[in-house]
Formats: sequence, C-alpha cells, structure tokens
Amino acid sequence: MHKLSIVIITYNEESRIRPTLESIKWCDEIVIVDSCSTDKTVDICKEYPNCKVYSQPFLGYGLQKKMAVEKASNDWVLSLDADEVVTDALRKEIQTILSEPVIQGSGFYVPVTMVFMNKVFRYGAEYKCMHLRFFNKSKGNFDTQNLHEAVQIKGATTKLRNEVLHYSYVDIHHYLQKMNDYTTIYANEALKRGKHVGKFISIFRFVFEFFRQYFIKRNFMNGYAGFVWSVLSVFYTFTKLAKLYEKSLYQN
Repeated sequence: MHKLSIVIITYNEESRIRPTLESIKWCDEIVIVDSCSTDKTVDICKEYPNCKVYSQPFLGYGLQKKMAVEKASNDWVLSLDADEVVTDALRKEIQTILSEPVIQGSGFYVPVTMVFMNKVFRYGAEYKCMHLRFFNKSKGNFDTQNLHEAVQIKGATTKLRNEVLHYSYVDIHHYLQKMNDYTTIYANEALKRGKHVGKFISIFRFVFEFFRQYFIKRNFMNGYAGFVWSVLSVFYTFTKLAKLYEKSLYQN
C-alpha cells in the first residue's frame, strides 16, 4: 500500500483545526507548516502522533503550500486547508487508490463542497468544485502565486467522486475579515501586473454578478444561505475592483 502525507498550512486555527485532524488521523503522516500562530493551533496539532509541525513566517499561499509539500516524507500527498474535513467516503476512495500496486496518473482532482451558515451547499459553484489536491509530488507541486495558488503537474489526472467539506467561514464577520484581506491582495497583485479597471466596470459587475450567482449558478436552491452567499459574493467582486481602481488613482 502506498503511503500518504497530508499537508496543511495554518495560522491561528485553534477553533477549527481539530475536526480537520480528526478526519485525517488515519493517514501515514500529517505535515503542518504554521505561520507562527499565537493561539493553541500548534499544541492541538502535536496531540496527534503522526503530525509533524514546522514553523515558517508566512511567505504567501503558494510558497507556503509548496514548502509543506516539500516537507512531506511520502510521494503521494493530499493538500488540505485547516478548515476542510475529509468525508468518510473520500477516505475510503483514497485508500482504495493507495492500495493499488501501481497508481495510474500523476494526480487527482478532489471535489470540495462549501458549508456556509451551517448549510451544506448542494447547488451552485461551491458544490463539488474540483481542485487538484491529491497528487504525486515527484510529478509536481504548488506554484508560487500569493493568491489563488494551484498545483502544476506533469502527467495524467483524473477526478475523484467523493468530497471534502469546506467550513470556510466561521460566520459572516469572519467572511468580511477574509474578504478584506483577499481583495487587498488581489488589488495589489493586479496593479503589479499592470491591470487597470474603470469605475463603470465595477458598477456593471455589481449588477451582473448577483444575477449570475443567484440564478445562473442556482444558489437560490441553497435556501437563505444561498441568498446571503450570493450577496456577499457580489460585494467581494465589487470591492476588489473598487480597490484596484482606487490604487490606480494614487499610482498616477
């Protein structure tokens, strides 16, 4: 049976990390690269005997995850966020693959489903969104993007059927905090690449994005949580474009 390392980057995740660790304690090795947490994240991780913890000031999402993969002892790795839980069905599916004498291909796309306002989304873009997370590190690794990092891999890939549940936001307050951070990162990175946006684009996107999220993506099927998510998604898009426009004003 092939051995598996699961890699996670963390920072102040004491309120969310335990369900994640409980869902993966069956694996051969858990690698944590922690960005100097000031809470009990590291102490919680050290409770698990197969967990190795490394401290590294934050380098950006891509570089931090790339380092975590490089720390793994085994070729086959599964990358998770600290707020993601591996379902029992996915565990069985991965273990079946690892039990094969030869694993065909270089990597597998893992379905990730969001849980928001205590609602498991079963419709929309946040239902079983595919991410390349389970892969052979001898064939690839994460890129160095600061935001929206992704695995770059050589060789064939396939899709898994069973999902990871993503408890991405503790509450709306937490969403707005992360949104503020992510939209600022986006605006800074976009400006470095020479991207500019007019003020009317952000207004147009504001109107269009709600229609796309709520109706085209069928978030109305996710109940009230789907409505709230659509509104917040619109605000996210508007804010990142408005910040880019604002920063371009001061650049000139």
